[in-house]
Amino acid sequence: MALPSWIADHINLYRTDPEKAHFFDCSVGGGKPMTPTLLLTTQGRKSGRDISTPLIYGRHGPAYVVIASKGGAPDHPDWYKNLVANPVCHIQVSKNGYRAQARTATRDERPQLWAQLQEIYPPYDEYQRNAQGREIPVVVLEPVAAG
Repeated sequence: MALPSWIADHINLYRTDPEKAHFFDCSVGGGKPMTPTLLLTTQGRKSGRDISTPLIYGRHGPAYVVIASKGGAPDHPDWYKNLVANPVCHIQVSKNGYRAQARTATRDERPQLWAQLQEIYPPYDEYQRNAQGREIPVVVLEPVAAG
């Protein structure tokens, strides 16, 4: 399945000019003009290929936090399914790259992290209402030392 052109363009921009790609204009989708994004690279659970996805993020201590919203679809995004199958991933935040370990936020930490990300990107609450009963996962990406 081909990526929408705006996602493919964002990935390409992240690869050629990561500082410019770091802040993305999300105002068309109801977000803010300068929204922080990272580039998440997971290993495809079926293909074994590296697959990159630009995502809005927040911070939680040294970790990065993303939301597996898929725009409020009733099914989880493929990148989240890939992380469930293999939580080792790579994240690029502006010019900085990190190997990371992904985990789904605990029930105790989810409300605070959700509120933080909803502040960054207000449409997340609407996405949750539209998700047909699916609880949208909050994902914590914890950088790990290269080894």
